Amino acid sequence: METFSSFFQSQSTSRSGWRYESLKNFRQISPVVQNHLKLVYLSLGCALTASAVGVYLHLLWNIGGILTTLACMGSIVWLLSTPTYEERKRVGLLMAAALFEGASIGPLIGLAIEMDPSILISGFVGTAIAFGCFSAAAMLAKRREYLYLGGLLSSGLSILFWLHFASSIFGGSTALFGFELYFGLLLFVGYIVVDTQEIIERAHLGDLDYVKHSLTLFTDFVAVFVRILIIMLKNAAEKEEKKRKRRV
Repeated sequence: METFSSFFQSQSTSRSGWRYESLKNFRQISPVVQNHLKLVYLSLGCALTASAVGVYLHLLWNIGGILTTLACMGSIVWLLSTPTYEERKRVGLLMAAALFEGASIGPLIGLAIEMDPSILISGFVGTAIAFGCFSAAAMLAKRREYLYLGGLLSSGLSILFWLHFASSIFGGSTALFGFELYFGLLLFVGYIVVDTQEIIERAHLGDLDYVKHSLTLFTDFVAVFVRILIIMLKNAAEKEEKKRKRRV
């Protein structure tokens, strides 16, 4: 946790460096890597669009559930096992995985729309802003500066998994659920930074698999979005409950 706090402190204390001098750090990214990043983020935008289509299909026909989750996982495994030269097939599998992922989180989004549509808009905009800011921070930072966080994030993810596993067996309290929610949000925000720098570093070493890299960022985006949306829904429900008690 100290490492996370030092990361945020370093960002806040270096505000004076966010000038033209900081933008010069983009020069350490070669034109080839810059073009690669354009493809990655373009593919990410297409994947998010496909995910929105999946949400819409769920709202129409209520298709989201275990089957779409399994289909999403199957599409991802198929994509990762497909050779890189089959580019069209891999892009299609990426879009399919995104569509199934959108259908899988459709019930949560449907709940948000039913409660208050503005929550959904605020959650998406907040996620997009956070994703953009932390991605930019990773690009403007020195190469490999935050890659050391990868080991800590993996350990944190393991802790989160075992907490969720224990709560599903022995039952979990509201406090434990809140901890899992906020701790998971912190973890995946950290992954945005680490994964962005890792993608840049891999591209410098010749790994220009933009489909796989966009899948990584798509997973981070959805993980952050889902947690932000749950937090906002939880807060809205608590406010509504307080209002109801006051009326009574």
